[in-house]
Amino acid sequence: MSQTLVQQATVKSRINAILRATSGNFLEQFDFFLFGFYASAIGKAFFPSDNETASLLNTFGVFWLGALMRPVGAIVLGAYIDRIGRRQGLIITLSIMAVGTVIIAFCPSYATIGIAAPIIVLAGRLLQGFSAGVEVGGVSVYLAEIATPGNRGFYTSFQSSSQQVAIFVAAIVGYLLNESMPLEAVASWGWRIPFLGCLIIPLIFFLRRTLEETPEFLAMKKHPTAREVFASALVHWHTVVLGMMMAILTTTTFYFVTVYAPTFGKTVLKLSTQDALLVTLLVAVTNFIWNPIGGTVSDRIGRKPVLLAIAGLALMTAYPALSWLVSAPSFGKLLAVAMMFSFYFGTYSGTMLGALVEIVPAHVRTTCFSLAFAFAAALFGTFTPLASTWLIERTNDKASPGFWLMFAAALGIIAVLTIYRGTPKPSRAEKPSLRKSPESALGVQTASR
Repeated sequence: MSQTLVQQATVKSRINAILRATSGNFLEQFDFFLFGFYASAIGKAFFPSDNETASLLNTFGVFWLGALMRPVGAIVLGAYIDRIGRRQGLIITLSIMAVGTVIIAFCPSYATIGIAAPIIVLAGRLLQGFSAGVEVGGVSVYLAEIATPGNRGFYTSFQSSSQQVAIFVAAIVGYLLNESMPLEAVASWGWRIPFLGCLIIPLIFFLRRTLEETPEFLAMKKHPTAREVFASALVHWHTVVLGMMMAILTTTTFYFVTVYAPTFGKTVLKLSTQDALLVTLLVAVTNFIWNPIGGTVSDRIGRKPVLLAIAGLALMTAYPALSWLVSAPSFGKLLAVAMMFSFYFGTYSGTMLGALVEIVPAHVRTTCFSLAFAFAAALFGTFTPLASTWLIERTNDKASPGFWLMFAAALGIIAVLTIYRGTPKPSRAEKPSLRKSPESALGVQTASR
């Protein structure tokens, strides 16, 4: 009986640790989603223009510029976390992110303070991007280091799943807002109301402060200095590049199906705001489900087959699916295509996070993971809304964003084949600790899994 109670207490403790570690992801993605969904209103408030497309491009341009700070945050804050510890680092990233979020939430419009408005919004986005550069890596590494043997993929998948909770809540708030207010009021000032979600920041700080340091970090006999972290990251640049290529499909698919899809549904497909929000809400639910499923399956059969299967499907179906959608847009078609991309994103992401933790060196794990993911998000993922808008404008083909997603899938296939070359497919009965590690193919030394 006592052993059962101990096991129950352990499970409860790990669940609490997962919730506390991923709480910051909620704030990051809540704001990111709102920025994308209300892009048109934000464009009119801070980047007014007679041309709606130009205003939208300016808004998505600022969205992307903020993401370009991710690699800077990855190397600076990543080195800090690898030297000081996972817990303290996650508190610092949350502090920076909170400042950026509050700045955007309360910034006066262009009509009120003129050119200062877009400058202030850009500053807020730069701070958010700086902190986001290590948020995903810091949380993923933390979850990987508290995972039970053979379940690393399952544990790390909750980094991405936690973001879907933010998308779900933001979609519900947006849906209720649009149902209860006139569209003109929402476009004028009502869009600011969901951003008041930043008021939960004190609660998230409380949750983060109660985190315990990971046993794996405490067991390290020596923690590298910042200079040693930078030098090691430079030595393993090829691992970072391959990790980035592997992560690109995750970031592009995510930003397409969550951040850009609502704008795509409203401005390109001419569907109602409620339809676009409802689809996004359902996508958040299925994303949450597919992530741990992908992580669990990859724990059982290996990362390589799952990653290759999803990337291959995305390569073959992205453009045809969007062509079918734009030929005769409807709520049902948008939902069907969104569900397909949700399956691709969730399963691939749940697998990729565990894979990326495993291929980077243990002593600079946060820095290298964060750099790889930050470059994937900055150069490709957060560029997706801007790239999609530009492609449609230039080609006059509403399905052209599919080419961008196909490109991401192709890079993922190349990266996975390179990372796992010579790695045999593990049998279902094989213990995870006995599998051949893909790090050996890259010449990377890591801690035992």
